[in-house]
Amino acid sequence: MVSRGVSSVGATSGVRRRVPAARKPAGVVTRGTTNPNRLRRVDRWIAAEHARLLRAAPDPLVVDLGYGASPVTTVEFHRRLRAVRPGVETLGIEIDPERVAAALPYAGDGLSFVRGGFEVPLPDARRPVLIRAFNVLRQYGEDDVARAWSAMCAQLAPGGLLVEGTCDEPGRLATWVAVGADARPRTLTLAARLAGLGRPSDLAVRLPKALIHRNVPGEPVHAFLSAFDRAWDTHAALAPLGVRQRWAASVRALAAEWPVRTRPTRARGGEVTVDWAAVAPSGPSA
Repeated sequence: MVSRGVSSVGATSGVRRRVPAARKPAGVVTRGTTNPNRLRRVDRWIAAEHARLLRAAPDPLVVDLGYGASPVTTVEFHRRLRAVRPGVETLGIEIDPERVAAALPYAGDGLSFVRGGFEVPLPDARRPVLIRAFNVLRQYGEDDVARAWSAMCAQLAPGGLLVEGTCDEPGRLATWVAVGADARPRTLTLAARLAGLGRPSDLAVRLPKALIHRNVPGEPVHAFLSAFDRAWDTHAALAPLGVRQRWAASVRALAAEWPVRTRPTRARGGEVTVDWAAVAPSGPSA
């Protein structure tokens, strides 16, 4: 059980200060498994697709919620976003105080860490323009997802974005949902390391918690993945030219029937983004 007490925060200057923990963080401790570069696919998508959001903010703050036993992916996140928006500050949040303590040596130069959960504790009056929450909801029930989204989105700056998703341990298969500050999901993105991919529906095992139990006949996300597989099979003749060409052609074919929002350059890298409304659950969870 996570105890009450105080949280250590590495401030932007690198000076650590002690701030009182107002209440027990919302959530439970995750397994904490992480690896370097595990979240590179979602980081690159954020940097490419939401650079304008970061650049438009005069003093942007982003949050990495639930970074796990090691802060390595938070450090990588910070560096990747600073490449598109110099001066962005990153706050890593973990519910386990021992993980926060282990992360503190990495604090400084706009990177800090604090203990917390879905309530998203903030060390000052600023609100984050973006929250990344990866691999934190898999152990929860489907009915818990909307409440978690609402809690996190309540802390976003106006026009901000929550990116919530999951991936396998090496980061080769990943999916995520972009959720607006109003806690309404906007898009679903699938991203894969194409070398070694059998077919698009292989990504089904890494669907976000809001969808992973919905990959059954009659549900929109199942229909979407089935259509993607059919497009993949249709373009099997492109396999000798490379898997990137086959994936990109499949995405183009998919876009003829589904509201796909992926630019060609992103598709060739193994991504596809579709409007959430097209894949949203059709009814209450079982």
